[in-house]
Amino acid sequence: MQTPAIPANEIERLHVLRALAILDTKAEERFDRVTRIATRMFNVPIAMVTLVDANRQWFKSCIGLSTTETSRDISFCGHAILGNEAFVIHDATEDIRFHDNPLVIGEPHIRFYAGRPIRTTHGFKIGTLCLVDSQPRTFSAKDINDLDDLACLVESELAAIELAIMDELTELSNRRGFSMLAEKYISYFRRHKVFASLVFIDLNGFKSINDTFGHEVGDQALQAFGKALKHVGRSSDILARLGGDEFVVLLSGTRPPEAHLFIKRLKQYLENVRQQSQQPYQTLFAYGVVEFDPHQPTSVDQLLLEGDALMYQLKKNGTASAS
Repeated sequence: MQTPAIPANEIERLHVLRALAILDTKAEERFDRVTRIATRMFNVPIAMVTLVDANRQWFKSCIGLSTTETSRDISFCGHAILGNEAFVIHDATEDIRFHDNPLVIGEPHIRFYAGRPIRTTHGFKIGTLCLVDSQPRTFSAKDINDLDDLACLVESELAAIELAIMDELTELSNRRGFSMLAEKYISYFRRHKVFASLVFIDLNGFKSINDTFGHEVGDQALQAFGKALKHVGRSSDILARLGGDEFVVLLSGTRPPEAHLFIKRLKQYLENVRQQSQQPYQTLFAYGVVEFDPHQPTSVDQLLLEGDALMYQLKKNGTASAS
């Protein structure tokens, strides 16, 4: 069996997937409608909208299977997201990559698979619309076009979600998206007694970048800072642009001393980028670190307020700037 390779943009891909806040959510008619149509259109017993997470593939919609996820290592969809077109296996028992796959030799006894990558508005392939049969099948060019049309319906629904909860400029969560995702995380942390740290960040001198170099360069600075957060952060962290030049990071399983190490790595990354790209300005910021204690009652809004207040106080004192 051949395990699927990891995409080159995996870190960013996972951040975008998590930012959508749809993993482990309830079934939705807008996605179930597409899988129902797919089973009828192609006369297959199984159709799914899958999302490929770090170590699993999770089914946002699934017709014909009772399970909700499988390991990514044995997934066909993990292979499908590596390409740009439909990934088709006519008979898995005759394909060296899959003939001894647990999903082939055991339930659901996959013989035929066709999966078309599902892309976000910025082109990240986060999952598939896929068809499965326990019998080998042919799949014509017309079939591929029809599958592509259905996949576009799924992408349209995802685009509507993105518009509501993601920041278009930086491709991070927006304030609403952060609140939705952080509430889920905080609930999990509280149940499992996991500590976390919230880092509230405000860029220093951002207005002068706009005034000196223009708003296009200012937008590029915000994009670069978002990219830096994704590079330094982990896939288990929540990254967001709250608006303007304010950002927030929720670091899971992290106490304040480790959060300050995160800031140190962020500083170093930004400085390296500045030197390598001969950037004409420095990215300076102030920050406040607030700890989430699972044993104490608190809310996402309260953490944000405390982080904002601490950041402002340290910024006022000139003790929390970084470059």
